[in-house]
Amino acid sequence: MSLNKIANKLSPSILSADFSQLGNNIKELENAGADELHIDVMDGTFVPSISFGMPLISSIRKITSMPFDVHLMVNEPGRYIEDFAKCGADNITIHAECCTHLNRVLTQIKELGIRASVALNPATSLNVLDYVLNYVDMVLIMTVNPGFGGQQYIEESTEKIKTLRERLNILGKDIDIQVDGGINDTTLPIVLDAGANVVVAGTSVFNGSIKENVKKIKSVLK
Repeated sequence: MSLNKIANKLSPSILSADFSQLGNNIKELENAGADELHIDVMDGTFVPSISFGMPLISSIRKITSMPFDVHLMVNEPGRYIEDFAKCGADNITIHAECCTHLNRVLTQIKELGIRASVALNPATSLNVLDYVLNYVDMVLIMTVNPGFGGQQYIEESTEKIKTLRERLNILGKDIDIQVDGGINDTTLPIVLDAGANVVVAGTSVFNGSIKENVKKIKSVLK
């Protein structure tokens, strides 16, 4: 567990939303008390899937004041940082595996006045963070392999989250730990106990009543 009190947050992934009702779904999330929107951008290269980009983000920025947590699953994301910032991103997460010069891209994000975060795939060591933590507001621990929704939680992720939180506490850094993938009634308490405080949830939010699902998850996050 964190030695410091860092706020727990729910970040629903709109990748699991009903795109024919996306605006209504977002309003439901906002009214239900979701803390932010998790927006997965996929390039079809770093991950097999292709999702959406700047036009969609600009469009939904007009209908909600919720913070936008933009997760770039794209190779060499430094090419697009300014564009996503202009679309309304409040946080931009880049994958360590995608950047030739990781600290340069993190600095690029920070210079635009928004939060900078690093994502690590399940098989990526925490050691890649050793020389970039001073540039980071949040670390995203992928608890499934990125690219598809509905996957099962990778059990080895629990120890990875715990180790990272312990390391951050030793360093005295109040950095958010986000988890993404396979979060449900069973795994949510596990990741929170390990030290995560920002939870990305897709299927468990959008499958059924959004209002009731958000309420249920938020009750565990308190």
